[in-house]
Amino acid sequence: METFNHLKNLIKRLEQKSPFYQSRFKEVGIQAEDIKTMNDFEKLPFTDKADLRKAYPLGLQAVPDSEVVRIHSSSGTTGQPVIIPYTANDVADWAEMFSRCYVYAGMTNQDRIQITPGYGLWTAGIGFQAGAEKMGAMAIPMGPGNTQKQLKMLVDLKSTVLASTSSYALLLAEEVANQNLGEQLFLKKGIIGSERWGDKMRSRIGEELGIELFDIYGLTEIYGPGISIDCGEHNGLHYWSDYLYFEIIDQKTLKPVPPGEYGELVITTFKKEGAPLLRYRTHDITRFLPGPCPCGSVHPRHDRIVGRTDDMVKVKGVNIYPGQIDEVLKTVAGVSSEYHVTVAHQDGKDCVRLAFEILNNVDKQAVEAEVQRQFKSRVGLNIIPTASPMGSLPRSEKKSVRIVDQRFS
Repeated sequence: METFNHLKNLIKRLEQKSPFYQSRFKEVGIQAEDIKTMNDFEKLPFTDKADLRKAYPLGLQAVPDSEVVRIHSSSGTTGQPVIIPYTANDVADWAEMFSRCYVYAGMTNQDRIQITPGYGLWTAGIGFQAGAEKMGAMAIPMGPGNTQKQLKMLVDLKSTVLASTSSYALLLAEEVANQNLGEQLFLKKGIIGSERWGDKMRSRIGEELGIELFDIYGLTEIYGPGISIDCGEHNGLHYWSDYLYFEIIDQKTLKPVPPGEYGELVITTFKKEGAPLLRYRTHDITRFLPGPCPCGSVHPRHDRIVGRTDDMVKVKGVNIYPGQIDEVLKTVAGVSSEYHVTVAHQDGKDCVRLAFEILNNVDKQAVEAEVQRQFKSRVGLNIIPTASPMGSLPRSEKKSVRIVDQRFS
């Protein structure tokens, strides 16, 4: 009942204060007073990134300019950027959620957090910093790149926590190994977000740096990173149900999926003032995890993000997600975490090339044959596997692009 009251209050506020949603409600002939049950709520229109782009630059703003203290933006790499205005309360709420994330990861105000994600219009760096400051920990705001200086600060400032994308954490881990810096580090934990990552990559980073790793989730449109994190049980991510309402829907029917099944995550913001969002389609694929967590938290859990609907490629009628490739590679001994998929159209048919790295002294042909067999068995598609030595695939200081579809370029 409390959740529904939060939703009703939000809808009433949108009707009163948000020109964006006033227009949307008018289009579908809905008034706030019409929403009397959860069934009524589930008839409300979804909001998609395309809607937000049409509202560029500040069409989402639901408060006067005098109440906006900051803006953030999506990267705009795939189209018009999305501008999100924040009020002082929004900034404070985000810092509160992020500080909770650190606490769930077992951190205290004695920790020193080296922050490597980007600053500026992007939400990542400043979100990690605000959460650290809220908790009272020492923030080391490095930002991305300059790997040698990152390593120097890790050693000299005795950083205990690394905040990073998984791609950059792997690059740092490899450099720590190459330069024999492991015994000079004081790192205990890694808070890793911004992109999905598989178990092999997780193991490599954790083992090379000697740290416990935590998944953190978020997106610019919904505050930024810090809206969910896994706890010390590492069995799903707790999300802050007093600030956000999560739904998981079938991408085709747009109806809720059965309990425990994967679908697309949809988020509604209860308290956001600057740019509140109703039923926002994230295009991230996950599922709810039932029952209480052994950690005792009252906050519910969702599973790791297994991919995005726009990461998926369809080849010969088969849907391929990065998460499936991770699952295949982790079953094959001698294969590392890094891979790159190219989909092309050659000789009148589609083909998939999977390049991946292997450990030293591994039989290249045998591993290629096993990866090909496992891919066919698990995903249902024949591929062209190419194994190469460790370090041969490009590394990234930001997010890694795992699948490139060349058929339409």
